[in-house]
This record gives sequence, structure tokens and C-alpha cells, in this order.
Amino acid sequence: MKHSKYLFIVLLFNLFSFQPAIAAVNDAVIQNNKVASKLSDYGFFQELNSQSPAEGVLPYELITPLFSDYADKLRFVYMPAESFAEYRPNKVFDFPNGTVLIKTFAYLNKHEASNLDPQLLETRLLIKKQDKWKNVSYVWNEEQNDAFLSIAGKTISTQFVNNTGDVQDVRYRVPNINQCKECHQSDKSIQPIGPKARNLNTSINYEDGSMNQLMKWHQQGWISKDMQFKTMADWEDKSASLDDRARSYLDINCAHCHIDGGSADTTGLYLDFKENREIHLGYFKKPIAAGRASNDLSYSIVPGKPDESILLFRMQSLDPGIMMPESGRALEHKEAVELVGNWIKSL
Repeated sequence: MKHSKYLFIVLLFNLFSFQPAIAAVNDAVIQNNKVASKLSDYGFFQELNSQSPAEGVLPYELITPLFSDYADKLRFVYMPAESFAEYRPNKVFDFPNGTVLIKTFAYLNKHEASNLDPQLLETRLLIKKQDKWKNVSYVWNEEQNDAFLSIAGKTISTQFVNNTGDVQDVRYRVPNINQCKECHQSDKSIQPIGPKARNLNTSINYEDGSMNQLMKWHQQGWISKDMQFKTMADWEDKSASLDDRARSYLDINCAHCHIDGGSADTTGLYLDFKENREIHLGYFKKPIAAGRASNDLSYSIVPGKPDESILLFRMQSLDPGIMMPESGRALEHKEAVELVGNWIKSL
């Protein structure tokens, strides 16, 4: 009897010992003053390569995202248990300490004509602790089974299949830790760009079905429902007005700098979605100090004349001393150039 009882206990121990563990986020790693050496240390994913989020980590999508050389972006948000994000009109939510915004850049090569494998490039984290955001980047290894801390940045020469099914070469640039400030610095501190209520008010697919993202966050206890705002348009949605589409695109791609308090504040060119002063939107506005970046043109925007507008010229350029945005891309976003050109023509 003693042997049978002992055997039963051993079998029971083995049964529970070999149950697969539920992946959990490691809050201690998040709060550590020293950032982790590899992405897997945080526990954000049940399975890294498939980007399957761990419990407590939610995927999210932006209605209109920032352009980064046609890279796909897989976004996730983690907030500590029983924490709450305050809504701020026209701004990113005021997230609590311990929040991490996770963004993986990839070429998924999902086009039906593609014969290229998916490639994960880098995962960027924005970590909030002690009421300040810290940026950190991780570059994926060739085996695609983990990503490793990158301070100096990296250039990745690769290929992807574009939306017409053609293979395109690109020198994808992982920014160094200081270059992130070029886009993410506002009022002299690092700030997120994308997760504003107006850019999240759409439904996406979760494991338990489709739901509006803001309702999902409210269901999680993360945000309240008491919010009033105008939802941004999807710049690719041709059923929306041309003005809303162009303004949404300029907001997410330009207004993180070109806004009151942004790094391009002194230019007086403000491209925020809510800006309604024509001179600050660039209408017949002379540049402050564009130099050769003006292409001998006189105004940021000449209503009705895209070819005479500095804004469009700088969107088309690939010259590092001219192009806008000045970092984060090595390719022209041709579809957006067409959109903004048509918008200027319509003014």
C-alpha cells in the first residue's frame, strides 16, 4: 500500500510538473533600471516568432499608421494589473507607470505572389516608469527566434514583396537610441505617437472575436468610456473625404514634430489633425530656414499647385538633407505622395 500511495504521489507530481506554463509578463524586468539584453526576457509573447502575445498583452492597430519603408507593424500594449490610462483630448493616453508599448517591424510578405519568407526586423519598446518614457530597440537574429538589444542601430539590407507582387530592395534602418528622439521627443521628453483615442476607434480581431479597440480597453478596465473626439480617417479609405484622409496621414507622419511643443515647433508649420489655421497648415507660408530643401520654392503649400509646394517636394525626396520625415525611411511613399498631391490640388 505504501508503494502504491508513493507511486500515485509521484505520478500526480509529474502530471502537474509537465503542464505547459502560461506565459507571463515579467514586471521585475520592466521595472529594472538596466534594460534586458534580449526581448524574450520580458515575457511579452507566448511564442516569439509568431508574435503570439502573453496573457495581459493586447494587440492594437492604428487607423492610420506611420510609414516606415512599407514595413508591416505588429503592435501590442501591456499595462500592469488594476492600472488605468487617463484620456487626454488630442493626445496619447496618459498611461500608468509599468506600461509598455511594443512594436515589431517586419516584412511579412503575405502577397499571394510572394516567394519570400516573413522576416522580423526589430522590436521597439516604449517603457514608462517613474512617470517618464524610455525607448529601447531589439534587433532580430537570423534564426528569427529572439531579438537582441541594439544601442547603436543597424542597417539591414533585405527585400520584400510590395503590394503589386514585385520584389523590392530596401536598406532598412534600425535607429540608434538617440535617433528615436527625432520623432518621439515632445516638450523635451520621450513620448508615444500613435495611441490616441481618435486613431484607435476601430474594430480589430482578438482571440475571442472582433471588437472595437476602445471598448476592449474599457472592458479590460484600462480606460473610461467618457471621451469625445473626431475619429481619424484611414488614409487608404477612398470612401472618406480627401481632406480627412490627407490630414490623417500628415498628422501621424508629420505632426509628432510639426506641432506646438514638438521638435519642429519653431517652423510654425503645424500639421496636427485638429489644426485649422491655414497659415500654420502651410497655406502660402514661407519657410523659416529651408535652404536647398525648399527647391527654390516660396511656400510650404500653394493651394491648387502641388508642384509649387515645398511640403510635397520634401515628401518625394530621398536626399537625407531634404526629405521629410528626415528619418525612418529610405523609400518614397508613392501612394501618399499621390494623396497629398491631390489634396493640395483640391485646396
